[in-house]
Amino acid sequence: MKVLICKDHLSATERVAGLIADHLRKRPGAVLGLATGGTMLPLYRRLIASHEEGLSFAGATTFNLDKYVGLAPDHPASYHSYMRKALFDHVDIDPARTHLPRGDAADPTAAALDYEARIARAGGISLQLLGIGRNGHIGFNEPISSLASPTRVKDPDRKHAPRQSGLFRPG
Repeated sequence: MKVLICKDHLSATERVAGLIADHLRKRPGAVLGLATGGTMLPLYRRLIASHEEGLSFAGATTFNLDKYVGLAPDHPASYHSYMRKALFDHVDIDPARTHLPRGDAADPTAAALDYEARIARAGGISLQLLGIGRNGHIGFNEPISSLASPTRVKDPDRKHAPRQSGLFRPG
């Protein structure tokens, strides 16, 4: 893992967008691990601008980091909806190549195992985007959790998070 420290949010956004764009140019079939949240919105807007300038997502595959248990993909508060509005609807990515955990799965644990298998079949994540929360959490991965943990059901333990379980795959 390489940690980059930038002077402010704008320079971090530009740096990360440049790294993702370079990765997609070098590896058009890249498997990207994506994150959600307010911090990512400026980055996704920058990637959309890069797409308008010629960057292609056509060969890329994406896997998102997390999903709330109980929310169907078409629910307006789902991360599926977030990703469509924030990025997918604005670039040339094939919707069939965009993957998020199924929050509405009848068996969330089985869904987590299936998600891991789909990532493995795709060849693994070639570049993972992560955000770090105020208490050090990454998605639903609390500071004491191992980054080597597989996709799993996790209850967030932070006051600012919804009291819902989520499916989460550490980066």
